[in-house]
Amino acid sequence: MNIVKSILLSCVCLTCAHAANAFDLRIDADDTLASTVRSASAIATASAESVTATDEIIAAVQADYRNILGALYRAGYYGPTISIQVDGREGASLSLISLPPKVETVVVSVTSGPRFSFGDAQVTPLAAGTLLPPAFSRGSPALAPLVGAAKDAAIDAWREASHAKAALKSQSIVANHPKSELDVALSVDPGPAATFGTLEVEGDSAVPARRIRKIAGLPEGTAFTPEYVDLAARRLQRTGTFRSVTLREADELNADNSLDITATVVDEKDNRIGYGAEISSLEGATLSSYWIDRNLTHDADRLRIDAEIAGLGGSTGIDYSLGASYRRPATFNPKYTALLNASVARLDEPDYRSDTGEFTFGVDVEASRSSEVSASLGYRYSDVTDALGSRKFNHIIVPLNGARDTRDNRLDPKGGTYLNAEIMPFFGVNGSASGTHIVADGRTYFTFGETDGVTLAARAQIGSVIGAQLAQTPPDLLFFSGGGGTVRGQPYHALGVPVGTDTTGGTSFLGLSGELRAKITNKIGLVGFYDLGAIGADALPASNADWHAGAGLGFRYNTGFGPIRVDVAAPVSGDTGEGIQLYVGIGQAF
Repeated sequence: MNIVKSILLSCVCLTCAHAANAFDLRIDADDTLASTVRSASAIATASAESVTATDEIIAAVQADYRNILGALYRAGYYGPTISIQVDGREGASLSLISLPPKVETVVVSVTSGPRFSFGDAQVTPLAAGTLLPPAFSRGSPALAPLVGAAKDAAIDAWREASHAKAALKSQSIVANHPKSELDVALSVDPGPAATFGTLEVEGDSAVPARRIRKIAGLPEGTAFTPEYVDLAARRLQRTGTFRSVTLREADELNADNSLDITATVVDEKDNRIGYGAEISSLEGATLSSYWIDRNLTHDADRLRIDAEIAGLGGSTGIDYSLGASYRRPATFNPKYTALLNASVARLDEPDYRSDTGEFTFGVDVEASRSSEVSASLGYRYSDVTDALGSRKFNHIIVPLNGARDTRDNRLDPKGGTYLNAEIMPFFGVNGSASGTHIVADGRTYFTFGETDGVTLAARAQIGSVIGAQLAQTPPDLLFFSGGGGTVRGQPYHALGVPVGTDTTGGTSFLGLSGELRAKITNKIGLVGFYDLGAIGADALPASNADWHAGAGLGFRYNTGFGPIRVDVAAPVSGDTGEGIQLYVGIGQAF
């Protein structure tokens, strides 16, 4: 016990000594600039951290002349007076060799002087269509960053016009103190118009250089633009074969004004295995796994195999699925990725049982930085039993898909939008009916609050079958509502179309969801949500559609790669509810 008391007493004494040795700091500045000065000040940081080492304090003081001056320039003040007194002596005169034994008081005094505005503000020459910052103009506050932004805008515009080596030639920046004006004259050297030269490849990659060049698709001999360089890098990154991709422009143009580019790539590991798990109080557990070969034939082509078991321990049946997909980039030209997909599944759903098989081949087309479209042709077979009896379906299918994703994070988005839509005509074979299956999923996110701690998320889902009646459509192409992917708080597939005493899916679906997500700490978040779903027997959910809704609260724990999600929900409308439902998974609900 005496030892413990001694240790505690020592800690208290050390703490008191630490506090006693901390220096006092005072900042004298205009109210409008005090926060600017404090934010830029190294000595303010040292004070907040209770630094006591004399050499560290003096070093921070002497660095602050430049730090504070830069902050004032950025705010448009070009004639300030800065004094930093260390125990009554000017900090700039102190030597780091002969230090005082201790520092008791530091006083930072700043007189900003008048705020300057731009006088002459010119950048010449300018490429056609150059947009300089609007605030870089006579009479506007002369904020120092605007000068750099104007220079960058001018150079970027010349580069967009194929002048790859455009650079600042000279600059004249003069502070006119009597007028409190800053005169700026920048001169740009555009250099000659350039074309793309050779794409050189560096790095010990298993993918041959010729394939890397084909995937990148830099148009050798055509006019240079930075956009093509960025596009080439994105194409290489999208393959998933490379852990890192860097494209570097040559320092000088070639004699023919062509510009060589060097691609440095580092391969990812060839194989990856992943697992997933979700649980619902009614649907039971879902276990999934995948295996990926990122470079199957050394062409940066990818094979992925997925397996899933759903419904374990739930009140519904157990579903099994197995699928394989193959992607080969730059198959015809850099914009096209060849696709092969095959899958089999046994679905034991509350309202039907189905054995299905599907095979498709097609192409994925690069549409823009954040958008892709794909078109495929394939065959689909299903053997089903439901409220309408036992049937077999054979179809030639033509899936057409478009997706646009601008979310900032796929597992925990706080901004951006997501849209995915598929139109799949299906043509009957051996007596099966023909029609068109349509689904779309749109999501948007908006974050606000002082610390961006509140996110409003909204989702809309639609589905429709056109041209085929209920009995003529495979049940897994029909629509149900209820469960984690549609309406939380309602049982899985609780809402469909009544057929006698049984239920089947509908030919139309509308789902609406809203969430308010609040970050309580860096790790913990709370969510309130409301989901609404409708199922109809027509191509659109009209007045005869049935509706139900659910609402609840959720808990989120941030793991770093995605939040662990726990949602508790209950039915709030409709007649399909069965009490409280629990959902657990990884990532936000949408």
